[in-house]
Amino acid sequence: MSWLDDSDEDDEPEFDETDVRVRPNPKANRPRTKRRPAHSDARIARVLGVDRGRYTVLIDEDGPGERAISAVRARELRKTPIVTGDRARVVGDTTGDQGTLSRIVGIEDRTSLLRRSADDTDQVERVIVANADQMLVVVAAADPEPRARLVDRYLVAALDAGIRPLLVVTKTDLADPTEFLAHFEGLDLEVFTSALGTEDDPAAGMPLDRIGAALIGHSTVFVGHSGVGKSTLVNALVPEARRATGHVNEVTGRGRHTSSSTVSLRYRGDGGNGWVIDTPGVRSFGLGHVDPANILRAFTDLAEIAEECPRGCTHLTDAPDCAIVEAVADGRLGPGGEARLDSLQRLLETFAKRDATAQRDGA
Repeated sequence: MSWLDDSDEDDEPEFDETDVRVRPNPKANRPRTKRRPAHSDARIARVLGVDRGRYTVLIDEDGPGERAISAVRARELRKTPIVTGDRARVVGDTTGDQGTLSRIVGIEDRTSLLRRSADDTDQVERVIVANADQMLVVVAAADPEPRARLVDRYLVAALDAGIRPLLVVTKTDLADPTEFLAHFEGLDLEVFTSALGTEDDPAAGMPLDRIGAALIGHSTVFVGHSGVGKSTLVNALVPEARRATGHVNEVTGRGRHTSSSTVSLRYRGDGGNGWVIDTPGVRSFGLGHVDPANILRAFTDLAEIAEECPRGCTHLTDAPDCAIVEAVADGRLGPGGEARLDSLQRLLETFAKRDATAQRDGA
């Protein structure tokens, strides 16, 4: 007798679905998916500025339909920083009509990214501007006094980002900038000097033609200490900018912050157009995000001599057989060589302390 009973073939399996639990959907909508639309119809726009979560972007740049529109950030970009100068992918209503709002759904690859940190030991970076290819450092010959080491920091940040630096010295009618400029001898740095204008014509002493020629075809970020005349220079180059200007406190010698946001402005010159990116004035510029190996690149004259240094040379005062230290001691770098070496060593010492602290905390 077979163990398989014929009656078993006729038995139908029974299923009981009474114990199945279905997760409720209180919103009565379809479940979310990780798949995102391709947005093949997105348009590329330049980010001109941001104000309380609303972005001003430029559609059809240099085209017949060029216009500025308002946009918001898509939800999927909530952790992606979007800054002035970015090339954004925009969808939605791009007519620019009053009350309309488009949406930023992506950011194109950036060619450069200018950043700073709160101080040299802070690894958290703050993105200032994207896709700039020039940095114009604005410093006053007096009122407030020029700070060579702050300019050095700007130069390091620019070269670390792959941005060409330029320098403007304002208020040269108040003090002779020769001694200050000697600090930068040997650098591949184009320098402009500017004097104070009159109350009726603040731009009377500015070399606007020369500076303007350097801006054509470029995206140039303007940086500088508060009170050096950066906003006055921006207004002279871009009259419709109407950036607020301030004064220097006679007691503290500090300038008052007047530009509170970063904004891109179109420069229109006789030979073409360019972009001026105005930034708020700062009194410090942390380099905690910078690779210390890039610092020497900001001092091109010292970098050439450093090729003769022993491998692993720190270029600090106690570094044995440092070619830079020997060149300064021999006077081969001129009267400003000692000051330039001192500035380089102060930056390198700051990073050496940062790295030592990090190693100690990680031990």
